Formats: sequence, C-alpha cells, structure tokens
Amino acid sequence: MTHWRPASGPQAAASRADMLRRIRAYFDQAAMLEVDTPALSPSAVSDTQIESLEIQRSAVSSRPLYLHTSPEFCMKRLLAAGYPDIFSICRVFRDGESGRQHQPEFTLIEWYRLNFTLQAIIDDTVALIRAALATAAPSALQLHDYRTLFVEALGIDPLAAPIATLADAANADETLRAAIGSERDDWLDLLLATRIAPAFSTETLTVVRHYPATQAALARLCPADPLVADRFEVFLGPVELANGYVELTDADEQRQRIEADNVNRRRRQRRERPVDSALLAALEHGLPACAGVAMGLERLQMLHDNTGDIRDVITFAFEADA
Repeated sequence: MTHWRPASGPQAAASRADMLRRIRAYFDQAAMLEVDTPALSPSAVSDTQIESLEIQRSAVSSRPLYLHTSPEFCMKRLLAAGYPDIFSICRVFRDGESGRQHQPEFTLIEWYRLNFTLQAIIDDTVALIRAALATAAPSALQLHDYRTLFVEALGIDPLAAPIATLADAANADETLRAAIGSERDDWLDLLLATRIAPAFSTETLTVVRHYPATQAALARLCPADPLVADRFEVFLGPVELANGYVELTDADEQRQRIEADNVNRRRRQRRERPVDSALLAALEHGLPACAGVAMGLERLQMLHDNTGDIRDVITFAFEADA
C-alpha cells in the first residue's frame, strides 16, 4: 500500500510557522535583508564531511549539477557585490543523511553580519536561538574553548595527542581503528560526539569555539593562534544547533583549502568536487570582513516541541523506497 499521509499534523505546522515568525522578527529588528539564492549549481562543496546530491543528466547542462547543501557560496557573492547584512531561510539537500535527526532535505537558516567579531556572532546566535525557542530556551550559557574542553573532559590535547591516544580515549576496537586509521579529525569528531557532547546539560546552551585549524572549513584562522580557527558550534544538550565562522576572505587560501579537500576526497575514494570559480572570483574582488552562521530549523523545532524524531516536525519524510 502506498503511504500518502503526512508525517506530522497541523499542530507541528503551526509550531513551525510561529517559530519562523519569531526568527524573521529577530532579523527584521536588526534591519537585515532576506535573500534567495539558487538551489542548483554546477559546483559543490568540497568538505569531506558533507556530500552533495548530484544530478547526472540534464537537458540544461552537459556537466553534472548539484543541489546546494547551503546557500553560503552565493550569499558570499552577494556580500562581495555590496549587499548589507543578509539572511536566508531555504531548503537544502545533503546525500546520505537520514534517520531520527536527519533528512536529506531540510530547512537551513543562514545569515551573515558585516564586521562581526567571533564573540559578537556567538552572542548574535545565542540571542536568535533564544528568540526562536521562546519559553523553551534555557537561560544558562556555557562557553568552552575546544582544546580546553578536551583537556578537561578526557585529559588529552586534541591538537597534539598521538592517534593511538585518541583511539584509546574512544575505547575503539580493532575494527574501528582500522576503519578510521590515521584520520585525526575523524577521531576528534567521534570523541566530541560520543565522549564529550553527551555530558552537555540539556538545561544549558553550550558554545564550543576555536576548533582546530584542520577543521576550519571556510573560517579564518584565529589571528592570535593559527593552530585554531575562528569557528564555533552551539549545542543544547548533545544536539548541535548552529555552526558559525568569522569568514575566510583570502581567495588564495580558500583555493588551497578546496584543493586540499579534493586530495582528501581522493584518499578516501570519494568523488572530487568541481571548484566554485564564482566564489573564488568574488573573494578576489573582495569579500568584506564578515561572520556567518548556519542553523537547521527542524533541529530547533524538535527541541521546542520536545521530540527526538525529525519526522514529528516535517510534513513529509523522505522514503527511499516510496
């Protein structure tokens, strides 16, 4: 029998609509401009932690096309063209993401602030989360440096510890050690997700800042310590809500990072991704100093509505065999 009914009812839709009104009201109060960007692109994000959905054949292009995983690249082109502080609320797509907390298609809130410091964009993000969650938002806040968090929680320095020490801290068996091998950042991600984040209080917003430089992605390196990046994440309990950066503005460094990502992809036997030449051209023209954040709407609503299943807050869940 074909399943045609929605995954959730009108109460969930009403809760989502209320949350969107609060989010837009926050941005409106800050005089930010809402923008739309294309969902379809001839290029894709190179980050090895994110896989794009690919359209292999199309009448409009002889090359593969990709559904965007984030509006980031286009939004940075807008900033380089002279746009003011901007935000977007749009559907995005990621391959291989499905389960109780993930869907391959979801709603992303992304925004950029000109001339914001790392602390300013952290404060901005916390304020938006509290506005979105309303009475469900915790008042308590904890701020941790990534390196200090690992030292205090596990007694290891994440930037210097040998791979064997990281594997021991993860209580990894031989199968897991063989699977992850010498990929330091994979071990660090595993430790954060399984040994550290589960201890975060569900009554507190937890901010982790200054991730390792090897996990900078599109963030600039910290001017005071180039071993770490001006990147942060916000958690409520163990659930990651937001990921933000003080943005990298140097085109040459961005090109080098994309090339390094593709080398990493080849090593992991994954497809290389075409370079977004328009993004690099925008950076060469001049991306103004800015900070940006991405935050999943459904994650926020799951916390607001007190549910652990994303299907409770979306109208229709993706079913591969439907």
